[in-house]
Amino acid sequence: MRIAMYYSNRDIRLEEMPTPQIGPGELLMRVEASGICGSDVMEWYRIHKVPLVLGHEVSGVVVEVGEGVSRYKAGDRIIAAHHVPCNTCHYCLSGHHTVCDTLRKTNFYPGGFAEYIRLPAINADRGTFKLPDEVSFEEATFAEPVACVLRGLRKAGLKPGCTMLVIGSGIAGLLYVHSARALGAGRVIATDVIKHRLEAARKLGADAALHAEEDVPAYLRKVNDGRLADLVIVCTGAEAAMAQALKSVERHGTVLFFAPTGPGVTVPLSINDIFWRNDITLTTSYAGSPADHAVALELIRAGTLRVKEMITHRLSLAETVLGFRMVTHPQEYNSIKVIIQPQR
Repeated sequence: MRIAMYYSNRDIRLEEMPTPQIGPGELLMRVEASGICGSDVMEWYRIHKVPLVLGHEVSGVVVEVGEGVSRYKAGDRIIAAHHVPCNTCHYCLSGHHTVCDTLRKTNFYPGGFAEYIRLPAINADRGTFKLPDEVSFEEATFAEPVACVLRGLRKAGLKPGCTMLVIGSGIAGLLYVHSARALGAGRVIATDVIKHRLEAARKLGADAALHAEEDVPAYLRKVNDGRLADLVIVCTGAEAAMAQALKSVERHGTVLFFAPTGPGVTVPLSINDIFWRNDITLTTSYAGSPADHAVALELIRAGTLRVKEMITHRLSLAETVLGFRMVTHPQEYNSIKVIIQPQR
């Protein structure tokens, strides 16, 4: 089968490898669509593991079923989570599935930028979902990133009517804008430095989309009865964005740091200014649970989340290196979401 082998963001080669063989409890899936995630292009995080096949936002068709599998059959349209929890450890039993040791160790093989992937038994058991007929393969690739966003909103304490600021309107930021609007947020403000991202934020539900260099706290006070944002979601690893977030959150508000920084970045915090008397909560969120995937898929099926509007480019497996450039240079290509279609 054909794969897109990753060596660096600028060196992704179309290569051949044997189609995976499956065992008991496993599934072989033909990949129809695989989204390029912002984490895929984090070269500093990937480079010491190369060569490898990336891609984890996948959808496709079951082509072979292992012994003992009864829930799926050949021909079923599915999505599959790459990381799945054990559901029995201390973390899972206390509702914190995404810090489960099993979740951090599990994965499918070899990766979504391939014609076929093997779903291990644990992934087939608790990380695979049938696609409703009305959900296309490309729309289904959004289930994983939406699941991550839903968990983030839950951790941040989204409440109906709250004022939310999203700093960074790449695909994650846009999903936060769109999901928060759908789930009852009051005023939603988005920022970025790229014009077409700001336009997309407005179309997807932002009340206002500001250039990141504007005086965002002043704007918030102007439109929000003198108050700052109840929730601030940081969807970029830029240090300036983190500083802006801390200046933009209201008393007793929450800042969720969703995007990782570059390696070695630290942010100085003033305990007196941020916490003492102001009671600000700083938190993070990583990944999503199987339950989050199920909810994400239903929101897409119902049309509550119009994820298809975010897709700007659809490429073949041989064009994966171009797709990575589109994600790392969004201003050059007016790109938002890039989908790889391995069967092209």
